[in-house]
Amino acid sequence: MTHRPTTDPTTAPDRVGHVPTRLGRLHVRSGGDGDGAPVVLWSSMFVDGHTWDRFLPHLRTDRRYLVVDPPGLGRSEPLRRRSTVAEAADAATDLLAAVYPDAPVDWVGNALGGHVGLDLGTRPGVLRSLVAVSSPTEAIAPALRRQIHLLLPLLRTLGPVGPVRDAVLEAMLTDASRADEEVRRVVADSLSRPTRRSAALAVRSFILDRVDVTARLADLTVPSLFVASDDRGDWDPRDAEAAARLAPRAEAVTVAGARTLVPLEQPEALARHVERFHASLED
Repeated sequence: MTHRPTTDPTTAPDRVGHVPTRLGRLHVRSGGDGDGAPVVLWSSMFVDGHTWDRFLPHLRTDRRYLVVDPPGLGRSEPLRRRSTVAEAADAATDLLAAVYPDAPVDWVGNALGGHVGLDLGTRPGVLRSLVAVSSPTEAIAPALRRQIHLLLPLLRTLGPVGPVRDAVLEAMLTDASRADEEVRRVVADSLSRPTRRSAALAVRSFILDRVDVTARLADLTVPSLFVASDDRGDWDPRDAEAAARLAPRAEAVTVAGARTLVPLEQPEALARHVERFHASLED
């Protein structure tokens, strides 16, 4: 697995801060220049915005972008109570109103980030476009729900150690990616940042309580790209294609050699799809 450096000065975030929202202050990193629609990058459950670091060098250098740690994760303020994906989308509107009040944004979300984007995409005027990466539209499968219920008490009391860490790595990364020490470190470091209570509340709020939104795909108001990977059983290429057929202006693509964390595992391939999709919006 080869990657471009993550410290490319043309794309490395150069501004860091926190933005108040109804789910606490969200940690953000921003960079880039240009007058076009900003790109907002919202990461998956368990991890944080550093999973986009290998993706950023492949973006056009004339785009503004914002990398967000989700509520309760990374360096965002801890969650204090149980929440929902819909409320995370409400928090995202708070964020966008504060940072980009004048124009809709191009939303690129991985897993949880895609779920938030699917909600935002039904709200007129919030997004210009949506890219949902490895984001199943159904609620989680019963077998996975049972596994998480077993691991949640360990996460709440001991943190992301032993079986919890191993289960997250297996769910997020292919075998090849788990063998890459640098990739594993990005995930492990992300897991270590939130408090145990906040991480457990995020799991409850954004995974166990996630609802089926398939019926809402017809309400998407923006051009959308659904990105599947070839190694995630609960949202494979056929699932993404079926979801795209239900949305008014959507298409589906597949990135090979990835499971859930596509921006971390296959950043260049994902960037090619995203850049092509964004370029098509200018036609």
